[in-house]
Amino acid sequence: MPSKRYSGNKNMIYVAAVALTNQQGEILLVQRPAGKQMAGLWEFPGGKIESHESPEQALQRELKEELNLTVDLDDLVHLCFVSHPYPDFHLVMLIYTCHQWQGDVEMLENQEDFAWVARDDLKAYPMPPADLPVVEILCNLASLR
Repeated sequence: MPSKRYSGNKNMIYVAAVALTNQQGEILLVQRPAGKQMAGLWEFPGGKIESHESPEQALQRELKEELNLTVDLDDLVHLCFVSHPYPDFHLVMLIYTCHQWQGDVEMLENQEDFAWVARDDLKAYPMPPADLPVVEILCNLASLR
């Protein structure tokens, strides 16, 4: 297992991601587009946090830009964070849950696909290594509501 210690010789990347949960208790996953790092893997929606925004604002922006969904900042609830070393960068990912939004999912940024997935089925979707601890947390929660 790689060391989680930051060596100082990699770019540090900060992202925010969200477990959007629908009325049936399913969680939204999106598939990374061809041509990008880790193409074809499934992940929680979100993206990089810009220097002028909070993690919640980054999620609000990313969900609108990538999926045409509108979320209220007050509906984003912090769940956990992940610190994961990749070969070229070190990722710090802040994870939120959200049960309310406006709009229907539209893939606006060349994502391959999206799926609403039951918590018990999350482990069947191949994901980037940094997302796997989040799956464990979500699967072990008594309830997301």
